[in-house]
Amino acid sequence: MSLADPILIEIVEGTLASVEMEVETAIARTARSPMIRDAHDFRAGIHDVRLRKLTGRSYSALVQPIVRDFPIETMNPGDVFFHNDVYLSEGGIGHLPDLCVTVPVFHDGQVVAFVQAFGHHDDIGGACPGSMPSGARSVFEEGLMVPPIRLWDQGVPNDAALRIMTRNSRMPDSLAGDLDAECSACLMGARRLGELFDRYGREAVEACFDAILAKTTETFRRELLAKIPEGVHVWEDYAEHDGVDEPRLHAQRITLTVDHAAPEPLVIDFTGTSPQAKGPINHAGDYADGVFLKKWLAPILRNLADTPERMAELDVNEGVVPLIKMVFPEKGTLLTPVFPAPTNARTFVILRLLGVLAGVLAKATGGRMPADQETIRYTGVYGHDAAGNDYLMREVLGGGSGGRWYADGEDTIHVVPDSRNIPVEFAEARWPLRVERLGLAVDSGGPGRYRGGLGYDKHIRLLRDASFMSIADRSILSCWGVNGGRAGRPFVVTVDGVEMDGLVDDFPVREGEIVRVRTTGGGGWGSPFDREPSRVADDVRDGKVSLEAAREDYGVVFSDGLTVDEAATEALRAELRAPAEAFFDRGPGFPKLSGGLPHAEVDVRP
Repeated sequence: MSLADPILIEIVEGTLASVEMEVETAIARTARSPMIRDAHDFRAGIHDVRLRKLTGRSYSALVQPIVRDFPIETMNPGDVFFHNDVYLSEGGIGHLPDLCVTVPVFHDGQVVAFVQAFGHHDDIGGACPGSMPSGARSVFEEGLMVPPIRLWDQGVPNDAALRIMTRNSRMPDSLAGDLDAECSACLMGARRLGELFDRYGREAVEACFDAILAKTTETFRRELLAKIPEGVHVWEDYAEHDGVDEPRLHAQRITLTVDHAAPEPLVIDFTGTSPQAKGPINHAGDYADGVFLKKWLAPILRNLADTPERMAELDVNEGVVPLIKMVFPEKGTLLTPVFPAPTNARTFVILRLLGVLAGVLAKATGGRMPADQETIRYTGVYGHDAAGNDYLMREVLGGGSGGRWYADGEDTIHVVPDSRNIPVEFAEARWPLRVERLGLAVDSGGPGRYRGGLGYDKHIRLLRDASFMSIADRSILSCWGVNGGRAGRPFVVTVDGVEMDGLVDDFPVREGEIVRVRTTGGGGWGSPFDREPSRVADDVRDGKVSLEAAREDYGVVFSDGLTVDEAATEALRAELRAPAEAFFDRGPGFPKLSGGLPHAEVDVRP
């Protein structure tokens, strides 16, 4: 392996980031479906010929299934490969609406890299619009499965395959447009990356790839992992329902073993995770040695950086993989499901795992991690517009992130990078509905010295009869707090005043009725009785905390207007603090991780 020139490393690293962003920008500007174009629920990634992810701005799928089925020497310029089969994706695809295209990059007639994009598309068939049936018992109910295929052969699209896919979709025009956008953008990205190899030569560029990944490995080992004490630490959390059985706790457990002298200093053991669910909350994560999950979970480690600014500088690429070993339980669990177990709501598992890793690190580091954060949820309505055409309005609304050891959580963030809500103006112009409110959900953030972030409060009035759909958890359990912080408020939806379950396919909504969506608030960090009363007053003034919650949750008493009555506040806090501290200090072993305690009662402490 040749040594890379430091200046060239910077050039190559910047080019990779630029190409990735250019591919995503091209997709966003040319795609047709709201989920891709407006909500930005898609990702691009660049991988080298050794299948290593080189970019770290966002997560991406894997190239392994393409190379497994199509040897590199059989690939040609202009080829585009496609797949969405969960069980044949090596763990890179979680549910069938995530369609993935992969384009090889050529230099001097040889494959030298790959450009890839995958995104959540409107509909790929299945039992309900959107291809996410909440009561699915089999992947066959969830839509069309496509194993890796050559979708374009040397620049010529496979029209037969495209016809099959669009024929199976309720939204054929947007599906065809989105696929065309993704294929064209990745082909463009492959040309851009090929120019980099033409300019500097394969040996020099690949040496830079090695250096970029090695830098990530060393940075994570030195700056982040060094802050985790050696030992064994355990935490678990729960999905609360699966759409088929009655609501119950589906555990996801991590036993974290830290040994700084080991080649793989972090061992993440998922033993203790619950059996696979009958419903669609399973995730096929135990493929390719868990390489997808390693890159998926690694961003949580960035919270150990010295400053928020440093945290934002740290990308997650293939360089994190050598630092982590994953141990999976036997086949037949939430993380090791057996085909054809349904998976369309697998976000209940893989997004919860982010919180489980944060929880176990909070225990290991004395609470130097954020409290639990919101998780993704899909809500929407579908029906027929005035012209009789099918429509699907589906939205990925975020929620509040957890309070941190140095700051409040963020309001209405989206855990999927760069994703966003549907603009009101666009929604009202395209679909038969009116958005009557879009704001912050008051009191949704968990009380704490550093308050949890707030969720959305959105009211949608339907202008024609339609059906409501939802794929959402945290509708029973809340986001837990850290070091005495309290839980946030859970997700709730009402239709004309009737509260919905988190998993709904087709609840009827009549013309004129209002769908009210209130998304999850993040957990709080530290005791709410340690929050400065002036900051509580600011929260009340800003409409983030109600007067009642200021008194009941924070022990703050106001005299005239929002003037803090300091003597009354001190007295009330003393009265409230004692039982709260007694509750959280019930001795070694509390909380019992497998005890199924409501998260309002769980305190993550070392």
